[in-house]
Amino acid sequence: MSEPSADNENWLELKNPHAVLAALEQRPEDVKELRFYVEPKGLWRKISDVAEEKKIPVRDLAFTQEKKQRDRPSHKVERTGHATGIVKPKKPISLTEFFHGVGDASLKTPPIWLALDSLQDPHNVGAIFRSAAFFGVRGILMTKNQSAPINATVHDIAAGGMEAVPYVIETNLNRAIKTAQKAGLWVLGTSEHAQDSVWKIDQKRPWLLIVGNEQKGLRRLTLEKCDMHCTIPNLGDVKSLNVSVATGILLNTLTRPIK
Repeated sequence: MSEPSADNENWLELKNPHAVLAALEQRPEDVKELRFYVEPKGLWRKISDVAEEKKIPVRDLAFTQEKKQRDRPSHKVERTGHATGIVKPKKPISLTEFFHGVGDASLKTPPIWLALDSLQDPHNVGAIFRSAAFFGVRGILMTKNQSAPINATVHDIAAGGMEAVPYVIETNLNRAIKTAQKAGLWVLGTSEHAQDSVWKIDQKRPWLLIVGNEQKGLRRLTLEKCDMHCTIPNLGDVKSLNVSVATGILLNTLTRPIK
């Protein structure tokens, strides 16, 4: 008897235990089942216990895995995860909900939102969600076209960050930028050609930080809509950074304690 496919009904097969645990804790109704190919240990043991508490099926597929190993030709070697969680993708929210709390006076530092202009590598998107969750980003705005899908890779690389940060997908980024500005946000574009260092940016303002495509950066129209532009000054021979690394540095700089 074959195993049910994770692709049915848009289910994702997640292999990162932190991503699975976060989904179990935040939206257990979207977790279909857990599959174990060996006896669960460590964090996977905790995940199994949480799933059982929430009445989510836990399947022991150790025998099936052993049979596959025996039946597989000796010259073929495949790496199989020890456990997976079958989870629905995290759903986006609406743009009207997205910029809630821009003027929240109770916050110690002004809030930050993030926009991704046509990022195409799901590894970068997942890493950015993880950094965004770490630095308390209020939400991530993504473009619909020429962008990476929110797939299992994004959820796994985010390591729980997908569950912590709301996101919205918009066809027209420039229109969404106008909405952000009307809500009270300043829009900060990023470019290696910008004149101002990120260290000079006023932290007391609420920002929508925009990072661009892995190869081309921000599109021209996006740059034109920004209130300011900034760059990360390089101190060595390499002139550029991976977009997910750069985003982490930018967020760290913008959220450092205000003196």
